[in-house]
Amino acid sequence: MTKPYKYSEDTALAELKDYIDSTYDEHYSKNKYQATEFIIDGGHGEGFCIGNILKYAQRYGRKGDKNRSDLLKLLHYGIIALHINDLEKK
Repeated sequence: MTKPYKYSEDTALAELKDYIDSTYDEHYSKNKYQATEFIIDGGHGEGFCIGNILKYAQRYGRKGDKNRSDLLKLLHYGIIALHINDLEKK
């Protein structure tokens, strides 16, 4: 049975997945590694992610229209921050 999402979370999650998938095909993954991986490996991942979350939250609605991609980027950095949190707990 499909859950009845009140706020279209299923649609938003599908869109977020498509966005994240696209980042692996773009310039972010030159030579199979994303710059974020080096930042995390250097011990700066959490601050980097939180900084980007704040950046995209503040930029939303200020750079032209309310750019949906700013929200997708914000969410993506939140997911990466969750990953870093889990790594640090191991």
